[in-house]
Amino acid sequence: MSVDSLLHVASPLAGSLTPVHAADHAHGWWRSAVIYQVYPRSFRDLNGDGIGDLAGITAELPQLAELDIDAVWLSPFYRSPQRDAGYDVSDYCDVDPLFGKLGDFDGLIAEANRLSLRVIVDLVPNHCSDQHRDFQAALAAGAGSPERDMFIFRDGTGPAGEQPPNNWQSHFGGSAWTRITEPDGEPGQWYLHLFDSSQPDFNWDNRAVHHEFERVLRFWLDRGVSGFRVDVAHALVKAPGLPAWGGRADGSSSDGFPGHEAPMFGQPALHDIYRAWRRILEEYGPDRILCAEANVDPLPRLADWVRPDEMHQAFNFPYLHAGLDLHRLRTIVTESLTSLDAVGAPSTWVLSNHDVVRHATRFGYGWSGPREGDGIGPADPQPDHALGRSRAAAASLFMLGLPGGAYLYQGEELGLPDGIDIPGHQRQDPTFTRTGGTRLGRDGCRVPLPWRASERHNGFGDGVHPWLPQPESFTELARDAQAADPSSHLNLYRRILAARRELGLGRGSLSWAEEWCTGSSLAFLNGDVLVVMNMGTESLELPAGEVLLRSSSADRELADGWHGISSGETVWLRISAEDSES
Repeated sequence: MSVDSLLHVASPLAGSLTPVHAADHAHGWWRSAVIYQVYPRSFRDLNGDGIGDLAGITAELPQLAELDIDAVWLSPFYRSPQRDAGYDVSDYCDVDPLFGKLGDFDGLIAEANRLSLRVIVDLVPNHCSDQHRDFQAALAAGAGSPERDMFIFRDGTGPAGEQPPNNWQSHFGGSAWTRITEPDGEPGQWYLHLFDSSQPDFNWDNRAVHHEFERVLRFWLDRGVSGFRVDVAHALVKAPGLPAWGGRADGSSSDGFPGHEAPMFGQPALHDIYRAWRRILEEYGPDRILCAEANVDPLPRLADWVRPDEMHQAFNFPYLHAGLDLHRLRTIVTESLTSLDAVGAPSTWVLSNHDVVRHATRFGYGWSGPREGDGIGPADPQPDHALGRSRAAAASLFMLGLPGGAYLYQGEELGLPDGIDIPGHQRQDPTFTRTGGTRLGRDGCRVPLPWRASERHNGFGDGVHPWLPQPESFTELARDAQAADPSSHLNLYRRILAARRELGLGRGSLSWAEEWCTGSSLAFLNGDVLVVMNMGTESLELPAGEVLLRSSSADRELADGWHGISSGETVWLRISAEDSES
């Protein structure tokens, strides 16, 4: 690459910084933590039944500790019919036999403690399984009974009550209401389910529901968990009278954008619930945390969830959905930090989870990826996998340079793609079934992990086939194969996370470095580390300094002494004090 082709000529940073966020000196491990999401069904199968288990997680925890993370978050492992992969809970205080026993959970906690890892568990308080004892009791009891009042039962509309009570739609497709048959055999009331019909919503206007979940919190806190990720935290309380709404049950309007007035979304009474939960956690010490899965828009409203007496963290969905739109990324980072600074809370950052197409696949589609909330099938336009992995590395290096907490989804450190070639008969997401296959759902991002390339099923388990098929590419992406390759995605993550901790970036400051904030690049200064992401078609020249990390597999430095950053690459550069003065 000739110097003439460079997009910018290096210049000092002095006078070109826009401060946004000061260094964080408050107490609390979570304020800068890297938390790794484990999806138990797909992590590691130790008993050979094709589905991951708690013993498999325990066996591989040392591999996670090598990443230099702070905690693991476990998606649901409770007793469940598994209609929605465990988010349909039939007993909140027991382990489903699919994953093991309570003793296996205790063993996992003990191993995590040995490795200095904290464990956070999922809590699903909006809904349960229709097999839950309380819902079965509600079905057996009559209309107006205390048992029915644990859930949201209503009479239907129409001359014979044959129409749903209102027009709300399930997030998984179809009506959010299902009619029951009463004990006398006659058609009866309808119950609300914002998700699958097997997932009835609790009635959070009933104090008995509050008491039940306070009991559940204490059960797991007594067993040593460090906190809870609260599923659909924004949807527990519904507006009085259940008024009609033209959007989906996740609060999205019919055009797919968040609906600020959704009657099942962000109701004020939610905050009293979480204040009560915060008080319970504080009885167990200052280090137990709550993290809200709250799809809140606009960003300044997110601060309502993390005020000093409520949640400790909230997921940053706007950041997750920003993709590689650099203008949008800058706006979201700025708004996140300034809004949360106002209430003394840290921001969080995330690129993938169990509900979205993995970012190594999303970023393989030019600038517009798959439709939000849907998977990818063999009949869809296919991503450029090499491009996606390269951009994923650049996006991860950028994200992990930001101050605040970060969430990683299992397998992203391997650069895993989504599973695309999943036959219809093997898909298990209820979205696929409820929409007649028009929405593929989330199975692609939940494909079981590859651990050892030479072993059966890439080391996921040595028994029957995994519950979802692994792509052929998983063999070369297996953890042991990548561990032996210094230039692998895995070893890049190891270097990033070690440097992030050593440099204290999670507790750091942020100023935009305007010289490199253009339509094609974005850069910020965190302490004395300059982070630059170049998504333009031309290379950039950087100021003199020490290149700490770059997202590409090779460390490039031109012979004449300047440090370049290629198209599609992110670099961490330690700059001199005089260059960072503003």
